[in-house]
Amino acid sequence: MSIANTVLSESAASAPVLPESAPAFPESPQLVPESPQLVPESPQLVPESPQFVPESPQFVLESPQLVPGPAERVPEPRPAVDYERVRKVHLIGIGGSAMGNFAGMLQAKGLEVRGSDAGVFDPMRANLLNWGIPFAQGYAAENLDWGPDLVVIGNVSRRDNPEALRVVADATPYCSFPEALGEWMLRGRTPVVIAGTHGKTTTTSLTAWLLEATGSAPGLLVGGVPKNLGSSFRIGDGAPFVIEGDEYDTAYYDKRPKFVHYRPQLGVLTSVEFDHADIYPDFAAVQRAFALFASLIPDDGLLVAWGEDQRVTAVLDRCRGRVVRYGFAGGGYALDVEVADLQLSEYGAQFTLLRGAAPPVHGRIPLTTWRPGEVIGRFGSPMAGRHNVLNAVAALVLALDLGATPMALAAALRQFAGVKKRQELRGIARGVAVIDDYAHHPTAVKETVAAIRSKYPNRKLWALFEAESNTSRRKVFEDVYPQAFAGADEVILCAPLHKDTDKLRADELMDAALVCQRIANTGVAAHFVPQVADIVELVCERARDGDVVLAMSGRDFQGLHGQLLARLQAG
Repeated sequence: MSIANTVLSESAASAPVLPESAPAFPESPQLVPESPQLVPESPQLVPESPQFVPESPQFVLESPQLVPGPAERVPEPRPAVDYERVRKVHLIGIGGSAMGNFAGMLQAKGLEVRGSDAGVFDPMRANLLNWGIPFAQGYAAENLDWGPDLVVIGNVSRRDNPEALRVVADATPYCSFPEALGEWMLRGRTPVVIAGTHGKTTTTSLTAWLLEATGSAPGLLVGGVPKNLGSSFRIGDGAPFVIEGDEYDTAYYDKRPKFVHYRPQLGVLTSVEFDHADIYPDFAAVQRAFALFASLIPDDGLLVAWGEDQRVTAVLDRCRGRVVRYGFAGGGYALDVEVADLQLSEYGAQFTLLRGAAPPVHGRIPLTTWRPGEVIGRFGSPMAGRHNVLNAVAALVLALDLGATPMALAAALRQFAGVKKRQELRGIARGVAVIDDYAHHPTAVKETVAAIRSKYPNRKLWALFEAESNTSRRKVFEDVYPQAFAGADEVILCAPLHKDTDKLRADELMDAALVCQRIANTGVAAHFVPQVADIVELVCERARDGDVVLAMSGRDFQGLHGQLLARLQAG
């Protein structure tokens, strides 16, 4: 059942009723700051190049203008891989969330799996030990003495990695993680690939949950841990396989985005913004990558895309399949599915999904069957924030297209428990709620702060932030971060995280003290406190019963959440 043929008359009476006093949604449909450094001045955002439109669904683009950067040379031809005959697999970079979870999937398929990494830390270390998968701490040629049939080279590996060098010297078959995933898990199935700068983990997790709850038994591989499913991966018995479409590069010898190997039948494009400054030189390169993603959707496929931002809509004509654009009603955008009657409160969100004024782009449904404004259903989501409403809508459209009914999806959405480290309440001590979130890009910070504010409208909101990603640690967003914290009452920034493999000079790192000064200039109290231990002391000294502490970092914030709760509990 496609979304264009979905039954529209089912009742939404079972949706949760929120208080009538729930705060109204902001009128502005814009989720993304209109920063001139992020949006090209030219209205023609994507080059009119035939390279974007492949002749075959299985194409691979080789043009360097479509990839982040040049690949390092490797001996050709590479040893052929017969995936059917492989029994022993070694993973270089097994400590990463994707590679570690993939190791678990391969073991579940009956393969013998081992691996190595420069360092393997919790929670992946605990997972690998629990699964009984051996791993080496540190790279060494001797780690391959056990004789694997195939070596999967993660994108953390450089060409001079001693294990990568031995693989080439011994002519051992090797491949990248995305290649292996595509061959072992996606071939012969229906890949559902979630791409975009923001919201991939939440949308992937929710899509998998909706499909699981409505009987599709999907496969899944996601960077976070969906609480309903209890694991970041599952092979699944059904046709759909839901996966994050990471735009990061594939391997040292293949600088194309990972998603080129996933052969998406259905896809989502949540947003297009500049990120990953370590591999993408500018916004144009990022947008070319997502234009490539759109072009991967086959003639009989579906691309679900956020329709309220020209940075997204500019690439949609690269898609050869159906396109469904979603967003909020009333903003003047050409949308195929619209959100109306939205209410946000401490309970989450409640909204109505409508057919928009435009039929699906490239759709095969006659215009006479498309009734603008017709209700698809009424839905309630426990997730806070406007951005999570959009994430939910994208997942709902996918599930509807795969045959689920609005009534079944409404029930499943109400039961979604979220994803670890996405607005996750870590605990309450001395009346202070401590929330953990993955936000690190300025837009993600802005939307997360706004979401927590809508959930706790009458409480003091502390926003703590650690710049730890390869982009957030740089100066590129120094002018944008101050506006991102506008919804908080008090802000604390620590020093940008130092990494052992750092190639950034001190003068290339974000000046957190300067950012704090600029935040203070907006009227929000802000403090630069370099060390986590001192942040804990400051918050414990000043926080009061009823306060909410939102701590945002792409990692574990150096253990801040646990330290803060323990210190508060101790009094």
